[in-house]
Amino acid sequence: MTVTRGNDDDQAALWNGVAGTAWVEAQELLDGMFKPFEKLLAEALPAGTGGRVLDIGCGTGGITLAAARRLGPGGRCTGVDISEPMIAAARVRAERESLPADFICDDAGTHIFEAAGFDAIISRFGVMFFGDPVRAFANLRRAARDGAALRFVTWRGAQENPFMTTAERAAAPLLPDLPARRPDGPGQFAFADRDHVRRILEQSGWADVDIRPIDVTCTFPESGLVQYLSRLGPLGRVLHDADEQTRARVIETVRGAFERYVDGAEVRFDAACWMVGARHWSPGAA
Repeated sequence: MTVTRGNDDDQAALWNGVAGTAWVEAQELLDGMFKPFEKLLAEALPAGTGGRVLDIGCGTGGITLAAARRLGPGGRCTGVDISEPMIAAARVRAERESLPADFICDDAGTHIFEAAGFDAIISRFGVMFFGDPVRAFANLRRAARDGAALRFVTWRGAQENPFMTTAERAAAPLLPDLPARRPDGPGQFAFADRDHVRRILEQSGWADVDIRPIDVTCTFPESGLVQYLSRLGPLGRVLHDADEQTRARVIETVRGAFERYVDGAEVRFDAACWMVGARHWSPGAA
């Protein structure tokens, strides 16, 4: 699996620029939207038993903090993300709640973690952006203790998640320079192929790989829809530099395309994802 280093540099530039700032500004909306995944990840950890957990691609820290609450005062959850704006926001949230959580601003695929330092590794939509995923997951395996579990949620394909591409599809006729997604590169749908994900994990040394489809209903207030469609994703990055007339015309058109997902004061859609599990065993372990 050959990938150029430039992909990692592109991701760093993206998430430390417009995209990272937009996610910080939309933190409350996004945490609410993805609340169901908190139960699937953080609440699957043993309650009140302590231990150390690593959260990959932690963003503004929603899952990291939920895991820290779950572990109790004897535990600690570490979040890692490449985005300085999001890590800064996560640290403020942890300090506000006085939770046993800390944060690292770095690329989780190459960061030198404490060897065998974590009892579990989790992620909500944070592992699809590695330039070299086999190398990245091998690095994470080295950070896992013998018997440690890996558990993450990632998106299935774009065709199964029409909500996620509605904005760019509706805006395309008005924005001919809107960049197309790269199906062969890091990004939201990079782990759409289950067999591809399995190969990555097995080649990086993880065992007991289990990949199951899940369909999760997500909601958020209709009052946040314009912020969602105009600030996030590929369209959000283009509109950031658009003139006011173009911006207004595009937002009006795109907002109409989301009408099928609006139910009164609520926006509702189904997220088609993979729930992925694996385990690290030292050589010779059962």
